[in-house]
Amino acid sequence: MIEKLLSDLSGSIIYFVGIKGTGMTALAEIFRARGAIVTGSDVCDKFYTDDILSEMGIPVFEGFKAKNLPESTALLVHSAAYSPETNPEIIEAGRRNLPILSYPEALGILSREGKAAAIAGVHGKTTTTAMVGTLIKEVGLAASVLTGSAAANFNGRSTMVLGDKYFVAETCEYKRNFLNFSPDYMIITSIEADHLDYYKDFDDVLSAFVEYAGRLSEGGRLIYCADDAGTVQAADKIRGLRSDLCFHPYGFTAEGDYRLSSYRRESGRQLFRLDKFENRDFAINVPGMHNILNSAAAAVLLTVMLDDENRGDEAEDGIASGLMKFRGTKRRSEIIGEAGGILVMDDYGHHPAAIKTTIDGIRDFYPDRRILVDFMSHTYSRTEALLDGFSKAFGSADVVMLHKIYASAREAAGTVTGRDLYDKTCGHHSNVSYFEEVMDAWDFLEQEIRPGDLFVTMGAGDNWKLGYRLYEKLTENQQGCAE
Repeated sequence: MIEKLLSDLSGSIIYFVGIKGTGMTALAEIFRARGAIVTGSDVCDKFYTDDILSEMGIPVFEGFKAKNLPESTALLVHSAAYSPETNPEIIEAGRRNLPILSYPEALGILSREGKAAAIAGVHGKTTTTAMVGTLIKEVGLAASVLTGSAAANFNGRSTMVLGDKYFVAETCEYKRNFLNFSPDYMIITSIEADHLDYYKDFDDVLSAFVEYAGRLSEGGRLIYCADDAGTVQAADKIRGLRSDLCFHPYGFTAEGDYRLSSYRRESGRQLFRLDKFENRDFAINVPGMHNILNSAAAAVLLTVMLDDENRGDEAEDGIASGLMKFRGTKRRSEIIGEAGGILVMDDYGHHPAAIKTTIDGIRDFYPDRRILVDFMSHTYSRTEALLDGFSKAFGSADVVMLHKIYASAREAAGTVTGRDLYDKTCGHHSNVSYFEEVMDAWDFLEQEIRPGDLFVTMGAGDNWKLGYRLYEKLTENQQGCAE
């Protein structure tokens, strides 16, 4: 019944509970593009998605009340943040016997409407998805693309809608939510132990990815990073289970067409080559070796999609021009601005491997700048399980600032604290400071920062506020000097 409804949304009223969430706003845009009448609700707090929803003319109720639900609602979609047992609007939908879908379930149904490409991995999936969308736009494939963060190349939104022949989506491993998705193409960027409030250990995470790849359609294409040990383990297991699949490894250690054969950095760009296009340099304007790998993954997916459309001869030029145009995503090495000679950035990295890779990439890209990192760890379980890795992740930073652990709604408390992370980090870094609350660091930052520095906030907490305040202050000072 629901599949039939989603195959023809024209005129149907779809209600979104938690509509301000990045993914939910993106999904609402796709439904609206397919003819649905979209409305929904969320908390009163303001998010960047408020402007996007307003631009699309989607009305939003602030607060959750049963009476908000339109009488002629055809379907309710809810964020995983809201429980069907306690949210009054979801309860009301159940009382009316309306179809109800969680966000991952709705993505899953959309993936069965046409050809679907899934982007998965513990790290890199958001940027890779945005890169794929940028390349798809460059060659004009009829696709809808959904990322987990706003992308500059999507006009600051998380969705790009160019048609519905293909559906490309970032898919999340948390609670095995990605098992709702039915892909024909899949990228796996990385597999490590994470979300340890749900998964038991690395092997448990690995088993989820193997099961997910098993959902690929007959003859589906698995694109995986040969430089990532966990991803290689998964690919080996999947080969033993699915001989019908096409395997496309990429990376510096990959065998075949998508081996990265060279890399260099020049004039604020990173350049690389793939064996398939041996005489062509591909360039990106974003920092970090991890983004070279993300670019390679996106290039492979575009190439095989075009091959399947008998348009393979367009891949090389499409990749080159699309990657040059890629301008990054929100909270992924995002440049907030530069003022007074100080560059301010923000990054979502909240796993030790992602933090180290990102800071190393920033160091390589900006070799002449002093790097100050403000990090706020997210979830007690992750911090406890990966404490040693966190403490060693800041080696390329000149100054490290740490805070209390940013708690999650799914955890009440834990056995470790931000102080524990500070103590452990002090054993590996000579310049570490601790400030319980985010804004407690302001006086120290004002005294420490100087022209030529790069200040980056990192983590899934709310310490990004410190970077924005710094940039505002620097801008005010710069304007005052000009006057």
